[in-house]
Formats: sequence, C-alpha cells, structure tokens
Amino acid sequence: MPDTAFPLEFTPAVAAETAAIRARLAGKVSELEWQLQAPLIAAINRLKKEKNAVVLAHNYMTPEIFHGVGDYVGDSLGLAREAAKSDAAIIIQGGVHFMAETSKILAPDKTVLIPDMRAGCSLASSITGADVRLIKQRYPGVPVVTYVNTTADVKAETDICCTSANAVQVVEWAAKEWGTDRVILIPDQFLAKNVARQTDIKIIAWAGACEVHERFDADDIAQVRIAHPGAVVLAHPECPPEVIAASDFTGSTTAMADYVTRNKPKQVVLITECSMADNVTADAPGVEFLRPCNLCPHMKRITLQGIYDSLVKHQYEVTVDPDLIPRAALAVQRMIDMPPLAKPARYDMVKARHHVDVEMIS
Repeated sequence: MPDTAFPLEFTPAVAAETAAIRARLAGKVSELEWQLQAPLIAAINRLKKEKNAVVLAHNYMTPEIFHGVGDYVGDSLGLAREAAKSDAAIIIQGGVHFMAETSKILAPDKTVLIPDMRAGCSLASSITGADVRLIKQRYPGVPVVTYVNTTADVKAETDICCTSANAVQVVEWAAKEWGTDRVILIPDQFLAKNVARQTDIKIIAWAGACEVHERFDADDIAQVRIAHPGAVVLAHPECPPEVIAASDFTGSTTAMADYVTRNKPKQVVLITECSMADNVTADAPGVEFLRPCNLCPHMKRITLQGIYDSLVKHQYEVTVDPDLIPRAALAVQRMIDMPPLAKPARYDMVKARHHVDVEMIS
C-alpha cells in the first residue's frame, strides 16, 4: 500500500470540503465514483497548499482532474504561460510528457513532476532533434516553426514554437522576420496543411500526426449530420483537412470551449479528444454534446491517484538537459511573447475549404 498523508475515506467532512466540485461534476460522475474520487481530491488540494504545488490540467484531462484539482486549466499555450509565471515550488503536469518538459524549460528552478512517465505523445515521438538538424541543412535560411507538441531536443533546434491557437500568426511572423515566403512547420502534417489554407506563406511540412485526431474522417461528420441535422460541428486543426472542410468551426481547444460557452448551440460535436466535451459541459448547461470523439490513451494515464502519489512520494520528476534549456526556452518564449489575440483563434472556414499544396519533407 502506498504511503498516505491523509486518510482516504469519504466522510461528511470530505463531502462538505468538495461540495462545490461535486456540483460542477453533476451528471458526469456517479455517486459511487464520487465517493472514491472525493477523498483524493480533498487530499490533493490540501497537499498542494502544504507543499506549495500547483496542478496544470490540460483540456483533455478527465473532469475530476480538470475541475477537481486543476489550478490552471486550458490548452498547451495557456499552460505554458502559467508555468512560466507560477510562484509554486512544484508543478504537477496534468498532461503528457512534452508538456512537463515545456514547464521545466520555462521554470528550470522548479520541480516538475508527472504522475505517469508513460504519458507520451505519438506526435512528439514522430520527430527528433537530429531530424530537425537535417531539415535545416536541406532548407538553409528557412525559419523553423515547431508545434509545442514536441520534445525538448526538437524545441532546441527550432526558431519559434507555436500551438494550434496561434500557428497562423506565428507562421506569418516568422516569414516576415526572416524575410521569406516559405516556412517550415513541423511535425503535424495536418496542422501544416490546415495552416497553409489560411495564409499566403508557403508551408514545408513533416509527416507526423496525432493518433487521436488523424482517426477522424469526413464520413464521421456526414453521419452526424444525417442523425442530427441541426448539430454544430467544431473540429481541432490537428484533424485531416477534409474533416476541417466539412466542419462549421475550427480552432484550438480553448477556441472550441469559447465558441460553445458564447453561442450555446442546442447540439454540438467536438471533433477532438473525448474529455474535452466532458469538461466544457460544466460551463454550458443545456448544450447537448454528441459523439464521435476519440480517447487519448496517453492523457488517460494521468489519474487522481497518480497525482496524489506524485505529491506524497515526490515521484516521477521530469528533467531536461541543461544544455538544451536556453535554446528551447528561446523558441518557447518567442511564442509566449507573441501579441495576444483579441479572441481565441479560429480558422476561416471559407479558406479552409480550398485546397492548398504543401511541400512534404521526404
């Protein structure tokens, strides 16, 4: 049995302590599940105060993590910004390994823990720093924009990072800064193809993909429209272009959440990871969330028990080679320093339905 700092029992005191969280999770967690989760939530929130720790919870975390123990929640860009400015001594990454590395890059003096070292990413695994060095040799003088969903050694070889929220903005900035009409955008081929339809900058792309988003196809949306003719379809830009073209709105996870809470459609489909809909539900009463969605097996390795054990045992610390940190930090900080968008970025759906070629790196 693991060492524990607090008795993990569902008591009247725990019920009272977590009542507000329970209300937000109404309809998402059964009473039996709640009696197992509430003691962990209460203990984690006490431990955070005791150890000066914060939990960064990505939009793909399950609701009990997102609403129960997340101090800062959002997309990769939002969490990167919070990691950079947090006063906490310990950061618990409610997300996958590359996110924890990004936190360490931005806060090298802090302890960064991840509840499960196996929480990887198919996209991050698709490219290495050595690959980027070869790409730069092949395309000298062309700026490299790297999606934040990458490892530290890849970030260290790049000029500026981006997220799906600001990819178009970053690509256009890089082209202007480097005085070129071509930009390398790696490693997500679908993000690159979708960005290419939003800008006049020529895009050079790598054949990486997210295993969650690449499984969607246009037929998924066609089936939804047959079954639910009035449903609004929102898609993530890591989806294939034909999915984007068939959707009503495309944007980052933050942009999708913002769309739902602002517009409150009667029925909506979020073409992304399943927990996204579960988490937005709390802020969108009356909106019916339809499927399809796909689970990310890596995100689902992060659990309340894992977060609790990380805090109690101070386990699974994420480190980054000190030689990589300054170069990787420059690329990430350039992204963070981009002028904030007036509202969460959305993709122009008229442009999204036009085909634009990208140059694939072979």
